[in-house]
Amino acid sequence: MERPTSSSSSDEDDDRQNLIEQKERKLPTPRSTTTAFHIADDDIDDRNHRHHQQLRRRFTSLKLNDLFNKRSFVLFAIFVPLFVLILFFTTDIKALLFSTSVSASPFGSVSDELRESELRALYLLKQQQLGLFNLWNQTLPNPNSTSNHSNSPQIPLLEDFKSAVLRQMLINKDIQQVLLSPHRSGNSTESDFRDFGDIENPSLGDRCGILDQKLSQRRTIEWKPNASKYLFAICVSGQMSNHLICLEKHMFFAALLNRVLVIPSAKVDFQYSRVLDIEHINKCLGRKVVVTFEELAEAKKNHVHIDKFICYFSHPTTCYVDDEHLKKLKGSGVSLSKLEPAWVEDVKKPSKRTVQDVQSKFSTSDDVIAIGDVFFADLEQDWVMQPRGPLAHKCKTLIEPSRLIMLTAQRFIQTFLGKNFIALHFRRHGFLKFCNNKQQSCFYPIPQAADCITRVAERANAPVVYLSTDAAESETGLLQSLVVVNGKTVPLVKRPARNSAEKWDALLYRHGLEGDGQVEAMLDKTICAMSSVFIGASGSTFTEDILRLRKDWGSASLCDEYLCQGEDPNFIAENE
Repeated sequence: MERPTSSSSSDEDDDRQNLIEQKERKLPTPRSTTTAFHIADDDIDDRNHRHHQQLRRRFTSLKLNDLFNKRSFVLFAIFVPLFVLILFFTTDIKALLFSTSVSASPFGSVSDELRESELRALYLLKQQQLGLFNLWNQTLPNPNSTSNHSNSPQIPLLEDFKSAVLRQMLINKDIQQVLLSPHRSGNSTESDFRDFGDIENPSLGDRCGILDQKLSQRRTIEWKPNASKYLFAICVSGQMSNHLICLEKHMFFAALLNRVLVIPSAKVDFQYSRVLDIEHINKCLGRKVVVTFEELAEAKKNHVHIDKFICYFSHPTTCYVDDEHLKKLKGSGVSLSKLEPAWVEDVKKPSKRTVQDVQSKFSTSDDVIAIGDVFFADLEQDWVMQPRGPLAHKCKTLIEPSRLIMLTAQRFIQTFLGKNFIALHFRRHGFLKFCNNKQQSCFYPIPQAADCITRVAERANAPVVYLSTDAAESETGLLQSLVVVNGKTVPLVKRPARNSAEKWDALLYRHGLEGDGQVEAMLDKTICAMSSVFIGASGSTFTEDILRLRKDWGSASLCDEYLCQGEDPNFIAENE
C-alpha cells in the first residue's frame, strides 16, 4: 500500500512544483505563492518541508539574465501574433502590394531611359567630332586640288564657317537635352537645369532668305516689232531646256532687229504649246511679239519662205543646223534660201558679241529671216542673264510653264512638301563621262553628295527634300540612307506614279497631258523653282532653266548652289 501512496504523492509533488514554479515567475515573493496554492492537509510530513526548501534554493539560484530572457520570450510570443492581427484588420494588403509593385516599376523604366539617353548622347558626340574634324580639314590647304575656279577657295568663307559653328552649337544643345531628359520629373521644369545658362535658338540671321535681285538696276530694251517682219526660230541642240534657252535668246535677237518671233512647228521641234503659254508672252509685252508657225502659215497663205538665212555660227556646220533638220523644215512646207554665215564663229569657242555687232550684220528688209541655232551665242551675257531678262515687260518672266503645270506643281507641294522644302536636281544618267571630260568634274560619289546635301539641309532647316533625278534606284536608295541631320533621316521625295486616289495631278490627266515626258520635265522644273532652297547640277541646262525661273519669280535663295559647289570629287575615274 505504501508504494502506490508514494507514487501518488510523487506525482502530486511534481504538479505542485510546476504550478509553484510558474506562479513564482509572475509574483514577486514566494510568500504569495504558498498562499495561492494552500493545500488543506493536516498531515504535512517531512517530504513537503524538504520540497519547499528545494524550491527556495532553486529560486535563489536563478540569475537575472535567465529571468529576463524567459520573460522576453513570453512577451514576444504574446505581442507578435497580436500585432499581426491588428495589422491584418487595419491595412489593405492588396493595395499595399499593388502600390509596392507600381513604385518599383519606374526604377526599371528610368534605368532603360538613362541607357537610351547615354547611347543617343554618344552618337551626337560622334557627329560633333566628325563635324569639327571636317571643319579643321577645310581650313587647311588641299595640295591635291586641281580646281582653278574662283568659286572653290581653299579656306572656307565666313558664312560657311558660321554655318559649321552653328551646327556644332545645335548638336551640343541636343546632347544636353538628351542627357537631361531622364532626370526631368513631373514637378520640375526645364529652367531647373539651366544653372550655367543656355543658348536659345542660336541663329545667324535669315541665312537662307530671298536673294535681292536689285530689279531697279535692270537694263532693258523695248520690243516693238514691225508686224510684217519675222524672225524664224530654229533650235536643234540638246533637249527641251536647251531649246527654251535658245528661244529666249531668239527673243532678244528679234527685239534688236524689230521683228516678230515665229515659234517652230511641232513637226520640226518640240510641241511648245503643251508646256508653255505662248499667249502669255504677248500679254506681258502688251503687243503681238510672238506667233506660232500655224499663224505665220495662215498669214502667208501656206507659202512660208525664209527669204534670207543669215547664220550666226559657221562651224562645225553652217547655222549649226544638220541636214535632217533642213529636211524636216522642207517637209513642213517651208522653202529655204541659201545658208550664208554672217561671220566666222565656232560653237566651241564663241566670241563675245555686242548689240551693235548683231544689228550691223543681221539687219535686212526681207520679210522672213532665220539665223540658225543660237544656244551657244555669247551676246551681251550680263544683259541677257539678268533677272527677268533684257526685255521690258510687266510680268515676272516671259517664258514660264503653262497654267495647268503651275497649278499641278502647287497641288503637289501642298500634298507632299509644304512651304519649306529643298529641291535637288540630281542628274546621273550620262553625266559621269560628261563631267569627267570637264576641267573640274561635277560627278560626285554618293557619300560625298549626301554630305553636301546634308550641309544645305542643316543650313536651310528644311524637313524634306524634293528629288528630281534620272538616277537608278540603287543610287537614290543609298543617297536617302546617308542624308541625316541631327540623327534623323531627311526624306527624299520623288513624284509618285499615277494613282487615281490622289488628286494633285488630276488637271494633267483631264487635259490629256499625263505621261508626256516634256510635261513631266517641266513639272519637275516648276516644283524645283518654287522651293525654299535649290541645289542644282553644275553643267546641266535643266538646272540653269530652274535658276532662271527662280531669279525671275523672286524665289532665289541665298543658299541656292550647285551640288558640292567648290569641291572636287574625292575620287575620279580615269578616261577611256
